[in-house]
Amino acid sequence: MDFAWSDDELTLQKSIIQFAREELNQDLIARDLKQEFSWDGWKRCAAFGIQGLPVAQEYGGGGADILTTVCALEALGFGCRDNGLIFSINAHMWSSEIPFQSFGNAQQKQRYLPKLVSGEFVGVHAMTEPSSGSDAFALRSRAERKSDGYVINGTKTFITNAPIADVVIVFATVDPAKGPAGITAFIVDKGTPGFTISKKLDKMGLRTSPMAELVFEDCEVPAENVLGREGLGQAIFTASMEWERICILASHLGMMRRLLETSLQYATDRQQFGQPIGQFPAIASKIAEMDIRLETARLILYKAGWLKKQGKHPLREAAIAKTYVSEACIQSCLDAIQIHGGYGYMTDYQIERELRDSIASKIYSGTSEIQKMILAGFHGL
Repeated sequence: MDFAWSDDELTLQKSIIQFAREELNQDLIARDLKQEFSWDGWKRCAAFGIQGLPVAQEYGGGGADILTTVCALEALGFGCRDNGLIFSINAHMWSSEIPFQSFGNAQQKQRYLPKLVSGEFVGVHAMTEPSSGSDAFALRSRAERKSDGYVINGTKTFITNAPIADVVIVFATVDPAKGPAGITAFIVDKGTPGFTISKKLDKMGLRTSPMAELVFEDCEVPAENVLGREGLGQAIFTASMEWERICILASHLGMMRRLLETSLQYATDRQQFGQPIGQFPAIASKIAEMDIRLETARLILYKAGWLKKQGKHPLREAAIAKTYVSEACIQSCLDAIQIHGGYGYMTDYQIERELRDSIASKIYSGTSEIQKMILAGFHGL
């Protein structure tokens, strides 16, 4: 086993950290308060090549494998404090770019992927509905066949990037009698009649990442806007989730490293009772536990990425990674706040925001409870 990054990957890490620190953290406290998405940061990341990391070079992407992508996103999470921007980039990559690259035909790939890679287009997918969250395939959205296409009706909620989306991959059922086998993915462009961005949603964390409901009312799309083929929606969604559950938490490794280094520095500098607080066993223990969680999270996530790179389908390992990394990150945020005491609770120290941003990781891309159900299924339960 080789646990080392290559020289090229280490160089990429260093360049991303420097780029992120210098160009992505401006006015973050104010932007979080105003729930303001950073278009400037989005464009800078696209120009650097972040959005195009996993996309083939023929469409303007970096052609990176999944482990190199994890390496890059970990670095981005370390250097960039704007977790909302990172979350929007992840949603864009895994819910639109990967489906287009994996299931799109030549015309669809050429039409959308270059613009998604360049940041000109923002892509999303629309699966979650008011009545179907964890039970993802219990959709009420319907797509009725017409001679020259389909008519979509339904409402989608908790859709990241919805207010700024240029193209949506929307999942709807063509034949309810077939259950999940009747779900189909449709490409819907901004401005299509019958497609509207409805209620903007306010959130506890990830406030710089916009979210809204989408409504489809007699929304007509041509037959060529089917992604893959009719009835392939379940496979498209599952494939994108495999990528997402591995990669979306790579930035959390970077956040956990940042929290550890920040807490260690504070524990060294902060004096109480005539000595640095890091010399007290209660504080030293928290630092050690943060280190253990970070190292364990890395190994779990890297293994899932390695298996995917080998052509495997690491559903089990991705579920383990999603569960462990999300919960470990939250605990490290709590420890960082406790180490900083009252200062950790203050907005100016920017640690309380890390906690708010991290909590959603136990919910999106399948809750921790759903991941544990997946794991139990591997044991016949």
